Amino acid sequence: MRYLPHTEEDTQEMLEVIGASSLDELFRPVPASCRRQRPMDLPPALTEWQLKQHMMELAGRTSPAVNKGIFLGAGSYDHYIPEVVPYLLQRSEFVTSYTPYQPEISQGTLQAIYEYQTFMTRLLGMEVSNASLYDGATALAEAVLMAIRFTKKSKVLISNLIHPHYRQVLNTYVKPAGYELIELSRGEDGSTDHSMIPEAEDVAAVVVQSPNFFGCIEDLTAFAEIAREREALFICCFTEPLAYGLLKDPGSQGADVACGEGQSFGIPKSYGGPGLGIFTTKMKYVRNMPGRLVGKTADLEGKRGFVLTLATREQHIRREKATSNICTNNNLCALAATIYLAALGGTGLLKLAQLNYDKCEYLKQAMARTGVELPFRAPTFNEFVAKVDGLSEKYDQLLAKGIVAGLDLSAYYPDLEGHYLFSVTETKSKEDMDKLVEEIS
Repeated sequence: MRYLPHTEEDTQEMLEVIGASSLDELFRPVPASCRRQRPMDLPPALTEWQLKQHMMELAGRTSPAVNKGIFLGAGSYDHYIPEVVPYLLQRSEFVTSYTPYQPEISQGTLQAIYEYQTFMTRLLGMEVSNASLYDGATALAEAVLMAIRFTKKSKVLISNLIHPHYRQVLNTYVKPAGYELIELSRGEDGSTDHSMIPEAEDVAAVVVQSPNFFGCIEDLTAFAEIAREREALFICCFTEPLAYGLLKDPGSQGADVACGEGQSFGIPKSYGGPGLGIFTTKMKYVRNMPGRLVGKTADLEGKRGFVLTLATREQHIRREKATSNICTNNNLCALAATIYLAALGGTGLLKLAQLNYDKCEYLKQAMARTGVELPFRAPTFNEFVAKVDGLSEKYDQLLAKGIVAGLDLSAYYPDLEGHYLFSVTETKSKEDMDKLVEEIS
């Protein structure tokens, strides 16, 4: 769907330039017999979301509108993307841009990255951000490696409720280098148990995800204190950054690093990629931070300009001592997130996050009323765990109806047989959720 940018003010301004007072006057040279003499019989105007939904329903007459029945999150989420995002993103100067090594010809790209960095630090309560990591999993792995470099310690306390794929990637990074990951266990409420911390010396970092893999919100302040006691860095990761439009940011709760996946901000799921690795930290760690950092400066004439101020990659300096050998120019995805956040604004982000929270709570309570067990009592955002008896037997039947009834958790947590992770975003209507409850009850 095209983004149509002309407002009434734009139209009036163009009419004034050509000397016409109205559109009727503009088309007056066309014979009256060739012009429509009565108003168009159109239905009331729809919002962008409503219009997209209407188009999906029309398309569903020939092909099932499967998206309406997908209640799957687990690190990749359905969100409405304003048409202004792809419209601006597809401009040639952004689509074809490469790493902005030459500031004299890359000011647009550099400014876009600078704006992205500003958004991320404000959202997460941190002091500095890069725009150079592939996805949430690699951002977390790079954060742990940074903590190891900075503290010169070799052990990491990591929550069992971090996304399983993230933990797998992290293990691939650190195990061959001889570093040790020590798992923090799950509490009865669905959050990480901070009352049972393993005794360990030489701890470089304490790592927790919030909202965690079950959608539960963690007590970040408690883990920040645990990290301080061990003179370690506290790393907060996430798969759904939209949560921080509503929740207190990690920085205000003591995080040294806040990192994760930014796909929710204007990037379609696209069968699994691309993603956006968000990485923010405090200024005192900036020399150990991987990736590129864009800074604001002034040229010889005193005009504002933007440059790469930090780029400790193997291609530039430090060779084998570079902070990262895989960080890349991820500015197209970062630009998508920037346009998305600018389009929403602070108030819009808060309202959208509240809407996601409310819809998730509606589905939870609707399921509970039919007797579905909700095993964890910790507050959640966007997704939650439910124990649904007999769902495995009817799962394929639901798929045939275009309904993906959550993610079976037994593959990742064998003790959670019959437990499913359900995700709800603003794209799900009350009718969609009621239909799901009806089908599984």
